[in-house]
Amino acid sequence: MVAETFFLLASFTAPESLGLNPLTLLLLLPLIASISIVYKALKVSRMQYSVFIKETVILFFSITIFIVVTAMVLFLLAWWLTA
Repeated sequence: MVAETFFLLASFTAPESLGLNPLTLLLLLPLIASISIVYKALKVSRMQYSVFIKETVILFFSITIFIVVTAMVLFLLAWWLTA
């Protein structure tokens, strides 16, 4: 039991290799969804189902659009500097 626990803990000492393809950016969507849900669960003034879902979806898309726009700006800046 102790050896298995140490083996499990040792597996967290090295980062997981995810690759650098554009599909790995899809791993951001569950993270953004969880951040939106937890943030709105803490900050919404009235806990009604429709209000909570609406504000969570708005925050989800706001964060997603901000990340996409930031990535495009950084890509264009890198292209402009290296061209």
